[in-house]
Amino acid sequence: MRRPDVALGRKLKQMVKTVLDDQILRYGAEPGGGAPTKVKITFVDSKGQARTVEGEVGSTVMETARRNDIPEIAAECGGACACATCHVYVDAGWLEKTGARSQMEEDMLDFAFAVEPNSRLCCQIVVQPELEGLIVRTPAQQG
Repeated sequence: MRRPDVALGRKLKQMVKTVLDDQILRYGAEPGGGAPTKVKITFVDSKGQARTVEGEVGSTVMETARRNDIPEIAAECGGACACATCHVYVDAGWLEKTGARSQMEEDMLDFAFAVEPNSRLCCQIVVQPELEGLIVRTPAQQG
């Protein structure tokens, strides 16, 4: 009969290996050649400092900013499109790929500072594989 602590040790070792393997896979393609599960996004603050981070496909650009402590994105409503404190400027080359603003987003941008034609609330931009290399800029002031 096996000792429970030995069996538990083996099980724990396999779990750790699985977690590490999963983390390695996330940074490339899924097994079998699927789409990447992470993409690089560059946030440029109002002073011009660029920070490139990785965002998980399926999350939002705002969630990516919060997870990576990006300054100048307050995201006070937590992504509910109920404030304008995650306002960003999408670089021109990315406007089509990030999609059009919804009516609710348009309404919330009325409360944003220095709105431009390329203004978006980053809580409304879903990270997709097509957004690999996305560049967004933050205004000098939020909301």
